[in-house]
Amino acid sequence: MEDIKLKLSVLPSEPGCYLMKDRHGIVIYVGKAKNLRNRVKSYFSGAHDEKTMRLVAEITDFDFIVTNSEVESLLLELNLIKKHYPRYNILLKDDKSYPFIKITKEEHPRLIVTRTVKPKTGTYFGPYPNAYSAHETKKLLDRIYPLRKCNTMPDKLCLYYHIGQCLGPCVYDVTQAQYKEMIDGITRFLNGDTKQIVGELKEKMQKASEDLEFEKAKEYRDLIGHVDATMNKQKMMSKDMTARDCFGFSVSKGWMAISVLLVRNGNLIEKKAEMFPVQDEIQEEFYRYIAQFYDLKSNLLPKEVHITEGLDREIIDEYLPVDVVQPKRGQKKEMVELANKNAEIALKNKFEIIEKDEARTIGAIESLGGILNIETPIRIEAFDNSNIQGVDPVSVMVSFIDGKPSKKDYRKYKIRTVDGPDDYASMAEAARRRYTRVLKEHLPLPDLIIVDGGIGHMNTVKSVLMDELSLDIPVAGLAKNEKHKTAELLYGDAAEIVPMKKNSQEFYLLQRIQDEVHRFAISFHRNTRSKTSVTSVLDDIKGVGPRRKQKLLSHFGSIKRMKEKDVGSFTDIGIPAPIAERILEKIKS
Repeated sequence: MEDIKLKLSVLPSEPGCYLMKDRHGIVIYVGKAKNLRNRVKSYFSGAHDEKTMRLVAEITDFDFIVTNSEVESLLLELNLIKKHYPRYNILLKDDKSYPFIKITKEEHPRLIVTRTVKPKTGTYFGPYPNAYSAHETKKLLDRIYPLRKCNTMPDKLCLYYHIGQCLGPCVYDVTQAQYKEMIDGITRFLNGDTKQIVGELKEKMQKASEDLEFEKAKEYRDLIGHVDATMNKQKMMSKDMTARDCFGFSVSKGWMAISVLLVRNGNLIEKKAEMFPVQDEIQEEFYRYIAQFYDLKSNLLPKEVHITEGLDREIIDEYLPVDVVQPKRGQKKEMVELANKNAEIALKNKFEIIEKDEARTIGAIESLGGILNIETPIRIEAFDNSNIQGVDPVSVMVSFIDGKPSKKDYRKYKIRTVDGPDDYASMAEAARRRYTRVLKEHLPLPDLIIVDGGIGHMNTVKSVLMDELSLDIPVAGLAKNEKHKTAELLYGDAAEIVPMKKNSQEFYLLQRIQDEVHRFAISFHRNTRSKTSVTSVLDDIKGVGPRRKQKLLSHFGSIKRMKEKDVGSFTDIGIPAPIAERILEKIKS
């Protein structure tokens, strides 16, 4: 969660798609957002339904792709879902796709709405995220351009001819010039040149209104609205089906980020991004990455590779056996610019994460040292105890170096010298064993010791350090409130409360340390109690010694499984019947 929180804090407030991943790196959910920062953050705060809670529990990482608009993110979401088939995406997981408007390549062409793309059979426009607007636009075009409507040519004129939406090619001759004029008009309209038609509709709406034909005026007004909605085109769709990869890069503070947008069948299907220190000329680094990118891939090269203007084409041409294009205008240039934008954001996020990470770690320990008036506590060691009414008492130590957990330095202690629930004596034993060994093996001493507890715990550890080991190490205590949350830091010879802002990075660091040492202690105690509870149950049974205990646990695996067996199951492995009866009687009670 610490890594996720850092990534959340530097997410851009841009439209785009996000990909949630589990601990295996598998994409388990894809979503779109008008504002990536707000949307992704919402998963990790507030109340959710059961499905979302299950999803969030599995998220260990996420990625994102910035788009130019919310509409683009909607279609990109569809493509990503079809690529990854995330198991938490239900609604779009099937083969449903967004519709296109198609002019068929037939002797008598038709205008249709379809979700299937077969480039050889016609010219496609779209796709349209709003299917209703697509159909309404077709209706509008049907009124203006009377192409054939029937799937199969009839032998007589139909209703469409009589209402002026078909030229009747089933009966009358329609020239190719007539068709070309209509197709050119439809093409201009669907490519965004709607000024002429919208102007005509407005004139008709005005005339209908003046003639008091308000229903007809409303119909024209609605059609204009549908035109505007439909013409919000999806820029991430290419009008051709050429497989192409668009590379963009950004350089800052000695690092380079490269973003690759993979376009297949006209769809942006994936983004890849990597960052690395710049060791060579920028162009050389960029081209070397592209060469390695395809070197390491097992799939086929795209037909085209698009890169930004201003780069030396001759160098890259030596690397790749494909067409290298530097788009100068239009949709293809926008895709390269989008790749550059994603690279720039990736690099910006990296440095923001570094800065925030340093603020919460290095900055936090520096501030903590200043507050306590000690040297910066680069190495902090914290202790906590765990027991239930004195049973199976344990103590643990966790280590934080530069404000981050150093798990290889964690230590566990089964308390040996304490009878009953004595928190002070348990902590004293753990501290004594820890620092006796540190001195013996010449290990690094901590700059600050933190005990989970109050003045009594602090004084106990101080006594061990100074009176027994002659060590002068600062010792602080962390007290909790009634909700068992970190409340205050205690420090000093007289152990007073240290004033500290609850929203400061140093306070957050103390919270992380206290939460971590408590988690580690509870986990160790639970495991210890589990093992000893199993052993103690078998220990109490007459006739069951160490060898039989081992044999029983090895064969049955657990006490729970033993409870499910009968006497015969025990005698089958060589346990005498009277002892088997005593075992069953004991464990079932």
